[in-house]
Amino acid sequence: MDPFCLVGDRVVVHSGEAGQAAVETVAVLPWVAAVLLVAWQFAVAGDARSSAAVAARAAARAVAVGDNPADAARERLPRRFRSGLRVREGAHGAVSVSVRVPAVAGVLRLGRVTAEAGLGADG
Repeated sequence: MDPFCLVGDRVVVHSGEAGQAAVETVAVLPWVAAVLLVAWQFAVAGDARSSAAVAARAAARAVAVGDNPADAARERLPRRFRSGLRVREGAHGAVSVSVRVPAVAGVLRLGRVTAEAGLGADG
């Protein structure tokens, strides 16, 4: 193919790279998707940590008034974290709440996040 073409009174140069941008875009899209998935997974892990902290405070309050800390923690957790809930009572009203971090994609096991709370002697 001749790189020069006469169109009307103009000379047009063909570089042979007509579809190069489209090919590069298609090649980059999986990487962009992977970066977005990783970023979203970090957001989900942060949400799990924050939710565990809220549930731990609720469980500590329940211990202080004689209620069931596991029930109190479960009520405060969003549904997506309830299935992996673990509540442990410690000394002096301290409570540890642990939840599983759900995977954004696939069936990965991403571990757990734990939060602790307790009401001191001055309540």
